[in-house]
Amino acid sequence: MTRKTSWTSFIYRLRTMQTQAQNHVPTLLILCIMLGFSGCRDSVEPTSPFGLQTAILEINGHRVNAELAYTPEVSARGLMFRDKLDETSGMLFDLGGPRQASFYMKNTRIPLSIAYLNADGTIAEIYDMHPLNLTPIESTSDRITHALEVNQGWFSKNNIKVGAKVLGIPKE
Repeated sequence: MTRKTSWTSFIYRLRTMQTQAQNHVPTLLILCIMLGFSGCRDSVEPTSPFGLQTAILEINGHRVNAELAYTPEVSARGLMFRDKLDETSGMLFDLGGPRQASFYMKNTRIPLSIAYLNADGTIAEIYDMHPLNLTPIESTSDRITHALEVNQGWFSKNNIKVGAKVLGIPKE
């Protein structure tokens, strides 16, 4: 008899645990989903005060916290209407494929330097740009895929020249 009672008791406890687990399924499901998404973070996060995604770029050991101009709207606005740019900040433009690049300083009050980059992240050209100047700064190369704007003189101050490699450029 004891054996039958034990078996019945075991089945009763098993059914009780099953019922309790079913009551917690929605909570467990939500918890699993949240844990799954927490591991899916990329190196790109919306961290700029302007609500833009940023990426940490590295050039010859120097870091740039670059806002990403990866949409036509953000690219068109760029750094317009801003009064300053932090010393280690910049903006990275994705040009959508190899082409000749052209930038100008409409409504941009900050003196900038721009680096035109090839597909492998190599700096092909560097130019200084002057506030509010509408003269286009065109690349000589037609293989430019990205442009990186930083405070004017940042490249020379950090001894970064044509041929240097920009690391950490995110894909779209």
